[in-house]
This record gives sequence, structure tokens and C-alpha cells, in this order.
Amino acid sequence: MKLWSLPGNSQRLDGGAMFGNAPRAMWAQWIAPDAENRIPLACRCLLAAGLDGRNVLFETGIGAFFEPKLRERYGVVESQHVLLDSLARAGFRHEDIDVVVLSHLHFDHAGGLLAAWQEGQPPRLLFPNATFVVGREHWQRAQHPHPRDRASFIPELLPMLEASGRLELVDGEHARALGESVRFTFTNGHTPGLMLAEVMPSPGAGGGVVFCADLIPGRAWVHLPITMGYDRYPELLIDEKRAFLEDKLARGVRLFFTHDAEIAMAAVTRDAKGRFGTTAECAELAGLAL
Repeated sequence: MKLWSLPGNSQRLDGGAMFGNAPRAMWAQWIAPDAENRIPLACRCLLAAGLDGRNVLFETGIGAFFEPKLRERYGVVESQHVLLDSLARAGFRHEDIDVVVLSHLHFDHAGGLLAAWQEGQPPRLLFPNATFVVGREHWQRAQHPHPRDRASFIPELLPMLEASGRLELVDGEHARALGESVRFTFTNGHTPGLMLAEVMPSPGAGGGVVFCADLIPGRAWVHLPITMGYDRYPELLIDEKRAFLEDKLARGVRLFFTHDAEIAMAAVTRDAKGRFGTTAECAELAGLAL
């Protein structure tokens, strides 16, 4: 099995929203804001090629489905579908993907399932040969969103996934489409039913890699008190994050970050005061054997 970190479309979002109640004087030391108080964010995806003979894509980023007005509103930088370009550089097409795993269905994680916006054209679902794996609890949330997060979902996407006949809803540790090669855990602090996928290593290969999604968007959010303004239940998220990091540290599992603009993967550390951090940081994965 080999791993690639694949950039999708990038964003620039308000730093205060991304760091919740942390003061600007603190978070600006970690990620420098621009004149409009926005910080750069990746929408990075993880490709596992040869995972039990399958090509598995973990998330699709925000994509380019927004019309120009909304693309500007949500800070999407590029107009083309960057993930498709990244797949091509790694030697793949979207038709080559056998399974797409979605931690949740917010548009910055699932928008890349759709083709790039074209004036006068309806949304079109990509990845025609893939099984779409989604957590059952979150699927139900997406069907009946709360007013606070309704705008985070793509209304047209859910019917398209259902109509594909290739949707698998998961409520346990494993999916039928992936067997025991990927282990799932669920958290609720960011959004109900957020599904975290851990790619299990080959025998003798050491620890695995876990897709942190929005539980830990990047290195700065490894610090326990740091949450986003977008998180539904910040105190719960902190408790979930503590248990998550303790487990990954104990088992030597590396963290894969979707929104960190500079770092794709890192190992967990904890200092003498019990504060979590990162080490062995890696900017890019390009066929990393696992």
C-alpha cells in the first residue's frame, strides 16, 4: 500500500472563526492572517493505493462546484477542480477510485465529489466507480440539519449519492467496502457523527495513519483548548480530542491533516506538562509505503 497527500482547492477563511475563542494575538503567531484577517487553509485529501487491492480516497476537499459569487464568499482560491489535477499528477483519474471515504458531508470535505461549476449546467457527480462510505449518524444529520449548520451542506449532493446505488452507511468500526484495513471511530464535538478513519499498516510496518478531519484540522489545533467557531460542542470536542491523542500517541499512529496549509502528516508528542504537540512533520506524501 502506498499513500499520497493530494491537494484540493484551497481556501482563505476568517482566522477568528477558525480559532474560536482563542485571541488573535495567540493564533496569529501560528498562522499569519492577511489584511482581511483571513488565514490560508488546505483542503487536503489522502489517497491509499493498493489498500487490499483498492484505490481508496479519503475525502475530496471543497472542489470547484461553487458558482463564482459563492466561491468568493467562502474564500475558495482556485476556479478549476484542483483535486483532479492532483490525482493526475499521482497517476490516477477519478474513475480509478474504488472507494471514497467521507468523514462528514460539510461542503469543504465533500464538495470535490462534484464536477467544477459551469454556467447553465446542473451539478454532476464524479467518481463513477466508487463506493461512497459515510457514517450513518452524520448522514441523518445531513438530511435534517440544524439551522446553525444548514449552510454547511450541499442540498443536491445527498440525493445524488443515494441515486448512485453505491452509498454505504457505517455505524461500526469497519465498512463492507474496506474490510478490516480501515478502522473507524466517531466523535460529535465538531458535528454529530464525524467519522475518523485509521488506515491500518501492513504487518511489521509500524503505526498506521489516521485522517483527523475537523477534530484536529491542523497542527495548531493539536493543542487541547483550541477549537473552531464552527464546532457544535467545543467542550465535548476537547474531551474527544484528548482521548484521541492519548490513543494515537500510545500506539504510534500518525496524524493526517486536511486543513493545515503546510504540513500533511505528523507524529504526536506530549511534554512534561502534559501538553500535546507534533514532531516528524511531513509536508507531502508521494507514494509513501505503509
